[in-house]
Amino acid sequence: MQSTSTNDTRPEPRWLTGLVHAEPRAPLMFPYLVYLLILAGQDLIPPSGWPIFIGFHIVMTVAVCWQFRRHFPPLGRAHFVTASVIGLLACAWWVAGQHWLDRSRVFGLSLGGRLPLYPGESRVVDPQSELGSGSLFWAFASLKMLRAVTVVPFVEELLWRGFLLRAFVNWNHYDQVAWGRFSGRAFWGTAILSTIQHPDNWVVSIGCWLIFNGLFYWKKSLLCVMVCHAITNLALYLYVLRAHDWRFW
Repeated sequence: MQSTSTNDTRPEPRWLTGLVHAEPRAPLMFPYLVYLLILAGQDLIPPSGWPIFIGFHIVMTVAVCWQFRRHFPPLGRAHFVTASVIGLLACAWWVAGQHWLDRSRVFGLSLGGRLPLYPGESRVVDPQSELGSGSLFWAFASLKMLRAVTVVPFVEELLWRGFLLRAFVNWNHYDQVAWGRFSGRAFWGTAILSTIQHPDNWVVSIGCWLIFNGLFYWKKSLLCVMVCHAITNLALYLYVLRAHDWRFW
């Protein structure tokens, strides 16, 4: 894996060097896996502890990313204007598309429902019913938004566009796949796979992933997609807070 340049001259821990040597995919996969592992513990925390938990979640995820910093691929340019415009369009699709799907039915089944055969049921929870509308809620909401526009785009894009989009072309030699090389199998395959991550918004998730994939193929920049993803999340959460449309929270 091509490493990013760094002015940090301190030696890397031996265990980390050994891990990356044994599993070169680790820098692209492990930050997201650690993010998910910690996130799974939120259900064990009482509502009063949610802000502290999210703060801990952010710090630990950033710490893992920092450990792997020498092994990340070049992220490219931000293309901020393009990323922002497409990020807002992706947010509009996520919200308007989901509401349209909620009213659409095929063979009596709502297209806006949970991914077929996926376990569990879709639930909409108003966090203010647990936290009230005071300082505790706003601490929780602020940290949740911070997480959504920082660590979430970074770790998800490392995995999805940095690794999986190329791994669909050549799993064993993904690092030999040219940055931004188009593949129909990867373009559609990662979009369909994203439904597992968003089972309650699975149809709009496919469309959103196609947008992100297309942006990556166009600009050939991981940082550009990270910024786009961050703008999408920021716009979505601002909409939720204004409209109290907790389905998207």
